[in-house]
Amino acid sequence: MRLRVHFTAEDLSRVRMVSGPDPGWEIVLSAIQLATTQATAVFGPWRSAARARLRALRAPHVRLLRFLAPPAGDFPDFLTPAQTVPCLESTIDAVLSTSGERLRSDLALLPAPPNWARGLADADRRVLSTLGDALRDYHRTVLAPVWPRLQALVDADRAQRARALMDHGTDGLLQTLGPTLRWHPPVLEADYPVDRDLYLDGRGLVLVPSVFCWRTPVTLVDPELRPVLVYPVSPCPGWHLSPAGRVPGPKDRLAHLLGHGRAAALRVIEDGCTTGELARRIGVTPPTASQHATILREADLITTIRCRNTVLHTLTPLGAALLSANPRKQPKAPAGKRPTARSR
Repeated sequence: MRLRVHFTAEDLSRVRMVSGPDPGWEIVLSAIQLATTQATAVFGPWRSAARARLRALRAPHVRLLRFLAPPAGDFPDFLTPAQTVPCLESTIDAVLSTSGERLRSDLALLPAPPNWARGLADADRRVLSTLGDALRDYHRTVLAPVWPRLQALVDADRAQRARALMDHGTDGLLQTLGPTLRWHPPVLEADYPVDRDLYLDGRGLVLVPSVFCWRTPVTLVDPELRPVLVYPVSPCPGWHLSPAGRVPGPKDRLAHLLGHGRAAALRVIEDGCTTGELARRIGVTPPTASQHATILREADLITTIRCRNTVLHTLTPLGAALLSANPRKQPKAPAGKRPTARSR
């Protein structure tokens, strides 16, 4: 079974990516991950820590989130509103501003609600207020401790897609989404729990990289909403731990030459990044990242250009040659268990 996203020429010019991890999608998809046992090597350690922190949440909040984000089947579209710049408070505001008609339509996807959740379909202010508090508390308790790592992983993914877009256009960007997604112009295809065709019809497509999306992409249930495609970033085991302070392995010659921090910085800069992105991706403070960049620039390994209020670091030919001579072996994420099918 396949998901097929059909593009027109106009759609190819209207593909864009979100600027960072989307709070709505990460809340819902991480809640689903907490209710499953899939991908133990990748999510197991995070899952154990998150479940321990989850005990601090009020029971009604946990019950409400588990009802709205079940481990299998569809979940309501209103939980993942479209935003130009994703942030938690704007996400919650958008969720709580959902019309009663939309609430009833989306909640019809779920089993009959228990008594304590029935007011949600009627846009009951008290229940909506509870939902807002539940989303906010869940994010603070479960996601905030790993949010810098989510930002770093999404930054790295965006850099890869941006380089493909600059070098090969939208066609090249869509090609990089494999093997999860396969680009056969004008159709983007992926394995899916059900057969589904999504026709963009000139509306474009918003790409949302997600750490908690696993193996298969996710899209909205309602085809009339602005098209969104969430795809997995596919982190390696230990993704939730900051890389700062890790001891280089015995075969990491670049780390022994430059020092662990500057070697990590040089590898991150390979795809081009700002100082803030560099800091997030190597797990250090912005002043430390700036210091690493200064030393690498003085050694003629990187170059820096200013663009308005930010600076962009890229490799020099010498820096690229040094990385080429010292490639980093990426550990493969284990296959884990097959995900529970979702029919979105």
